[in-house]
Amino acid sequence: MNQTKQQKPAEQTWPQDAELKGNYPRGAIVINIAERRLYYSLGDGKALVYRVAVGKQGFGWTGQSWVSAMTKNPTWYPTARMQAEGAPRVVAPGPNNPLGPRALYLGWSEYRIHGTNAPHTIGSASSSGCFRMLNADVTDLFERVAIGAPVYVVQ
Repeated sequence: MNQTKQQKPAEQTWPQDAELKGNYPRGAIVINIAERRLYYSLGDGKALVYRVAVGKQGFGWTGQSWVSAMTKNPTWYPTARMQAEGAPRVVAPGPNNPLGPRALYLGWSEYRIHGTNAPHTIGSASSSGCFRMLNADVTDLFERVAIGAPVYVVQ
């Protein structure tokens, strides 16, 4: 008897090619809060798009910044507020580090684009203002982005 297995549809892979509305320079990062998507501008209205988690209610923000630093295997130093809520003073690189394997620091702020040790949060509004990506995605983005790249956070 010849039985055919039903095939599962292929999972969507990221990043994906996308159109980017607006006049953003090549190499810019555009984070659309409402869509929970991060666009890496390829210029001429083209981009790569990734899924992200954004700030939870009261922690989200919009505006313009830039990539001021980039770190492989970052150490996490929670803010004083986070420590008051029970976070440790420091978390070394590794599987327990909520920044994942890469971090892109934004401007002079405490905000980052980073990986995560909680991949189920991608696509949600659950961070304290940072932008979380799947670890494979942040590693891919890290290889494309330059320090000084503009970052636009839009609604």
